[in-house]
Amino acid sequence: MTEIDTEAPVCVTGASGYIAGWIVRYLLEAGHTVHATVRNPAKPSAVAHLERIAAETPGTLHLFAADLNTPGSFDAAVAGCQLVMHTASPFVLSGYRDAESALVRPAVEGTRNVLAAVDRTSSVRRVVLTSSVAAVFGDNIDIRDTPAGVFTEAQWNASSSVRHNPYQYSKAAAERVAWDICARQDRWDLVAINPAMVFGPSLTASSQSGSIDTLVQLGDGRLRDGVPRLSMGVVDVRDVAQAHLLAGFRPDAEGRYILCAGTRTMLQMATNLRSRFGDRYRFPRRELPKSLVWLVGPLKGPVTRRFVTRNVGIPLRFDSGRSKALGIRYREPEKTIAEHFEQAVRDGLLSRDRRAAA
Repeated sequence: MTEIDTEAPVCVTGASGYIAGWIVRYLLEAGHTVHATVRNPAKPSAVAHLERIAAETPGTLHLFAADLNTPGSFDAAVAGCQLVMHTASPFVLSGYRDAESALVRPAVEGTRNVLAAVDRTSSVRRVVLTSSVAAVFGDNIDIRDTPAGVFTEAQWNASSSVRHNPYQYSKAAAERVAWDICARQDRWDLVAINPAMVFGPSLTASSQSGSIDTLVQLGDGRLRDGVPRLSMGVVDVRDVAQAHLLAGFRPDAEGRYILCAGTRTMLQMATNLRSRFGDRYRFPRRELPKSLVWLVGPLKGPVTRRFVTRNVGIPLRFDSGRSKALGIRYREPEKTIAEHFEQAVRDGLLSRDRRAAA
């Protein structure tokens, strides 16, 4: 049982990020003092939305410059905090040549650097780590190795590597390092948040997420001929942020927490969007045979045949019981996805020339 003084400042690393923005907002709305780290506090696109929220809420915001690759750069932000929420992690899904240097090393060494600052700061009592279900499994087919055909917090991703699903591998490697470091001491404890695919409105148009890319592709016509039968877990970004606060301040919070409101296929998401937005966008209407996806998928994008074999047509199940016991009440996935798509439209990510003919 770890009691956190609500009067002490809370450190949030990577505060300009998609999930972190909501964490900071909820902390400020609750009146907390937040030590928010960003790479460049003078960059308006990174901090303007945080400063605007701070001006409208009772909490207090302090910005700190910090970089995952720079040892010691988190010390000032962590100073005086009892609770540290480590959300900062590299998010690069394509366009890199060396996955080790682009993804794995920054994720692992960044976690080491943040937790080294925690080890040097005697006030810290708890760290909440933003991990992912990517640390639980790498490919959908991994569910066949689970005892009951459902992913729980007991599973770890053992199928990913630097060559296959390197982003998933980086999340698993970073979380394992965090648990190893935590086990070497007994002053602070660690709680890991493992969300499924995160959807929902962002507090800034500059935040990156794989989910927004998925929604844009569903609506801009690139997938109008059909989509693979690919299932994914879905969770609202606001529920993920609330889970961080519950994990941080509840004395009995411990271990890992899978966050998933339900699973949806790409076609189910497209059908939901069409029911809400009509035919203004070229949403796909059918699923493609797996054999066709296997044959032509690698020709149309960064999709390997190994990925198709191990993921397409294989349903997923997640046990969210622990997160519900923590206090999470999940938003409806269909509404979450629609709100996120609507924001993509407002932000100009789906231009008029890509809409279906009126």
